Amino acid sequence: MTQGRNSGRGTSGRGRGPLVAEKRQAGGPKRKPAKAPRRKPATRAKKGWSLFGRRKARAPRKRGVLGWLLMPFQIVLRAVWAVSWRIGVLVGLFLAGAVAYHYSKLPEYQALLDGRNQGSVTLLDRAGKTFAWRGDQFGGVVTADTVSPHLKNAIVATEDKRFYRHFGVSPRGIAGAVRINLSEGRGPLSGHGGSTITQQTAKLMCLGVQFDPTMWESEAAYESDCRQSSLWRKAKEAIFSMAMEAKYSKNEILSIYMNRAYMGGGAYGAEAAAQRFFGKSANQVNPPEAAMLAGLLTAPSTLAPTSNIERSRNRAATVLRLMEEQGYLTEQERQRAAANPAELSEAAAARAGGYFADWIMDTVPGFLGDQTTEDVVIRTTLDQRLQQAAEDAVNYVFENKVREGSKAQAAVVVMSADGAVRAMVGGRKVRASGVFNRVTQAKRQTGSAFKPFVYAAALELGYSPYDRVLDAEYCLDIPGSGPWCPQNYTRKHYGEITLTRALRDSLNVPAVKVSEAVGRDNVRHVAGEFGIESDLADGPSLALGASESTLLEMTGAYAGILNGGSSVTPYGVDALTLVGDSEPLMGASGGMGERVIRPAAAQELIWMMEKVIAEGTGRRAQIPGWQAAGKSGTTSAAKDAWFVGFTADYVAGVWMGYDDNTPLTGVTGGGLPADIWRETMVRVHEGLEPQPLPMKAPEPIAVPEPQPQQQRRNNGGGLGREIERTLNGVLRDIFGN
Repeated sequence: MTQGRNSGRGTSGRGRGPLVAEKRQAGGPKRKPAKAPRRKPATRAKKGWSLFGRRKARAPRKRGVLGWLLMPFQIVLRAVWAVSWRIGVLVGLFLAGAVAYHYSKLPEYQALLDGRNQGSVTLLDRAGKTFAWRGDQFGGVVTADTVSPHLKNAIVATEDKRFYRHFGVSPRGIAGAVRINLSEGRGPLSGHGGSTITQQTAKLMCLGVQFDPTMWESEAAYESDCRQSSLWRKAKEAIFSMAMEAKYSKNEILSIYMNRAYMGGGAYGAEAAAQRFFGKSANQVNPPEAAMLAGLLTAPSTLAPTSNIERSRNRAATVLRLMEEQGYLTEQERQRAAANPAELSEAAAARAGGYFADWIMDTVPGFLGDQTTEDVVIRTTLDQRLQQAAEDAVNYVFENKVREGSKAQAAVVVMSADGAVRAMVGGRKVRASGVFNRVTQAKRQTGSAFKPFVYAAALELGYSPYDRVLDAEYCLDIPGSGPWCPQNYTRKHYGEITLTRALRDSLNVPAVKVSEAVGRDNVRHVAGEFGIESDLADGPSLALGASESTLLEMTGAYAGILNGGSSVTPYGVDALTLVGDSEPLMGASGGMGERVIRPAAAQELIWMMEKVIAEGTGRRAQIPGWQAAGKSGTTSAAKDAWFVGFTADYVAGVWMGYDDNTPLTGVTGGGLPADIWRETMVRVHEGLEPQPLPMKAPEPIAVPEPQPQQQRRNNGGGLGREIERTLNGVLRDIFGN
């Protein structure tokens, strides 16, 4: 009973023993049960958090007085840190996403090498030599591996010396640029940008945004938008740059930059610039040339060597010093390059035919000219030797014969008898482009330079240079205006004189009488057929050059007289070809046209005009050893002065005056314009064998009888006999016997 109860207590926890007996060691001592290790009283742990979850608890630290004072700051810092790292994570994720987005949009780098929106136009002279460039010139693709190492090093040394070490953005560069801008009194983003080559390339690519004419008014507006310097724009630029760094190698980025950068003179890319300024490939440039090209990247238009060679050389000297400092050149190499600065090629130094090139661009269709998206080559009629002759002539006369301080302008054009323009000077500043061209754009009254067309109409009707006209006081009644009485320049009258003398001495009264005799419509017809397209006056002052015309038109009309009486269209384009094509898209843009007057009439007119230079108002235009024919012209109040003439080989025209129509002082067509014409033609004919003019002296007439004259007039072709018969009565009153 007792054992049963004890067993029950063990099982219930109430004193009952275990069901299994304890092991006992026979005869051995009883082992005391092991004591549990004594534990320190537990303290309540502080809970904390880490980036990856709950952090381990740590015992509180005892704070001293300083600790309690710093505790508020620690709380603030912990709060700031808690917010900052979360924002940092979000920004990092956003940045990574933005970079990845742009990365996915970037094409293969070869597609980015030619970044032009427009094509280029290369102008060749008659000998096939390049003399001018227009449009966005692109010489071809270069890479960091194929370009001259000097040019590659010069660009890196000048634009981004840490290019091969940064990830697309240079914090040090940006900080330095902000410091410089603030020290110079500008905004932090105004002036120096601290941009890396990668950022500059991103900007050249407009951050991947293509030109859309529906979004921008013009390409200029598009480019201006791409060049913004706002903080937001800089941030987008930095993201795009990092995407480029992830997509392309350093050398690929540098290649894109060297091909897309504008380098002045219309040249885009290193190859175009090297060809434009030095006449060689970009893989052949030496250290001084490479330094000059790299220096252009800062301000390509201002520093272009064709604008100011000394300024460009000074900038190149700075680039050479940077190359030495960064170990790309030794001191001796830098000194040698500085002592032998880059020289422009012959074509670049000449800057020939700026006015001529502008005229060519105006004459070709826009889609093949200033708006072309193709690369075009135009072979022109320009002769660079003759162009230099015309420029030198203008400079010589203005330096030696024009009073100091005069603002008078002058224009010169030289062409062949078929209208092929060989030289053009559109203003006193002989080497210019993109400015007002007085050869082609200025319409001015022609004065007595128009008179050869009056006598051309008379000769075509059968008159002889020996026919006579009475130079006496003469008035015409103009309906609505009253009487009009022309006067000779000398204010004198010379009685009965020949047509030859009337033209030789540029007498006004005889010219008006002949014009009225042959009919103003006939005079207008002859002048118009010879190429004067401007509106011609309706009144009797037509004979005195009251109409306006351009120098190009007048000179082309005189070329028609020289070539035997056929019309001429002045032209400058021989052939226009797309780069890569063998067949031209366009041929010659002008030349000789239909006959206007009989060859015999043209030969007699040339004979009359030769007397103008040999004996008359154009004596100052005489060329030693050469026959020359021409005509001077001076308008009312001497606002315009002309001299146009020719030899057997070339036709030249000269205009002189003020752009605002201020009267010239002491200048007539037979004065300074004749001097410029002579100086031009002497230089033009240098080294040529003198050739006689294609003129024919008329048979002398002892006593001009009315009946023989009438017979000659009726036998003249051209303008018709019926018109002549209606004028017989007027002719008898004017010419007498």
